[in-house]
Amino acid sequence: MTILLVMIGGAVGAPLRYLTDRFVQNRQHSKFPWGTFTANMAGSFILGFLIQGAVLGHVSGNVSSLLGTGLCGALTTYSTFGYETVRLFQDKFHAYAVLNVVGSIAAGLGAAFCGITIADAIWM
Repeated sequence: MTILLVMIGGAVGAPLRYLTDRFVQNRQHSKFPWGTFTANMAGSFILGFLIQGAVLGHVSGNVSSLLGTGLCGALTTYSTFGYETVRLFQDKFHAYAVLNVVGSIAAGLGAAFCGITIADAIWM
């Protein structure tokens, strides 16, 4: 059952990542990969919220598998983050490349922390 839930979540998360990326990228003209950044931050927030909800006993293992592992696993993308960072370096956008690395790590941790904090506020 768990593998099926992960597959269903991933089947939703992957196109959601693609659509998020296209939606965001088509609305700005920067070389910075805002679409991937946005998808990764959303996934970090959702995962922080879900995992804290599970820790507090309000999110079941099935929901964690469906939304955490499946949806968030497919929504977020380390490979695209890595590729886009390398491309920024190759294209001589060094400041954007460094900003992508530092900003993604800091904002991802911050988004997860916000998700945890909101879960605490709701369920504690």
